[in-house]
Amino acid sequence: MREQLTKSDVKKIEEEIEYRKLVVRKECIEAVKEARAHGDLSENFEYHAAKKDKNKNESRIRYLERMLKTADIVSDTSKEDEVGMNNTVTVYFEEDQEEQTFRLVTSIRGNSMKNRISIESPIGKAILGHKVGDRIEIKVNDQYSYFIVIKKIENTSEDVNDTIRTY
Repeated sequence: MREQLTKSDVKKIEEEIEYRKLVVRKECIEAVKEARAHGDLSENFEYHAAKKDKNKNESRIRYLERMLKTADIVSDTSKEDEVGMNNTVTVYFEEDQEEQTFRLVTSIRGNSMKNRISIESPIGKAILGHKVGDRIEIKVNDQYSYFIVIKKIENTSEDVNDTIRTY
């Protein structure tokens, strides 16, 4: 599956790649050299730990570069009165008779603990492009669905400063 990224996401990923290549890579190489100088590599825990850190950094760089190559760029702008990327949306769940507030983000920024839902999630897909007062059916499967009503849309301009989620 291709990741959906905003231009802001792409910029953050590029910055992380550059930092890992220019700073972290050098630190890891130096740590491996220093540990290797301690002698017998077969029983040298520091050497194995340094190699593991170096490999982890290189793996992260490859992961991020692959993500950029295969990503779909999505717009983070929307009409003033419609639900769009980075909007904070209050919805009313008819079945539970309760309201919840979510922020709509890309899948790599999704975080249910911080009430951030992906535009690729069932609720995210359903509310994208709708307006205040719209009643929307969320289909869970062929036998079950539920209804929500959009109560409020807030345009959120600040950027999400979390690191890119790994899988």
